Amino acid sequence: MGVLATVLVAAVGLLHVWILILEMVLWTKPMGLRAFGNSAEKARITAVLAANQGLYNGFLAAGLFWGLIDPDPAAALRIKSFFLICVIVAGVYGAWTASRKILFIQALPAALALAAVWLS
Repeated sequence: MGVLATVLVAAVGLLHVWILILEMVLWTKPMGLRAFGNSAEKARITAVLAANQGLYNGFLAAGLFWGLIDPDPAAALRIKSFFLICVIVAGVYGAWTASRKILFIQALPAALALAAVWLS
């Protein structure tokens, strides 16, 4: 279960790096427009807000990667748990306020990773 937990935590971290890129770099580009269903005008107006969101996604990714490399197993468990719970809360809130698909894209993978971490 330890290897599965590591893979799932890394996958959630990489997902948040990708979200950072979408929100900070690609927000006004065709890929970003498609990913978030925005018009070019709406994306232009909200680009600064999206970049801020992207930065927070980067912090989530950094925390997950920190948890993967911390040499103290007890600290690593707490770090991974904290950041995965943050991702789950953000995903549930996003599903409630923005788009239901966020529940499946963000919260569900984090919940699976958290379960694997706690079971390992």
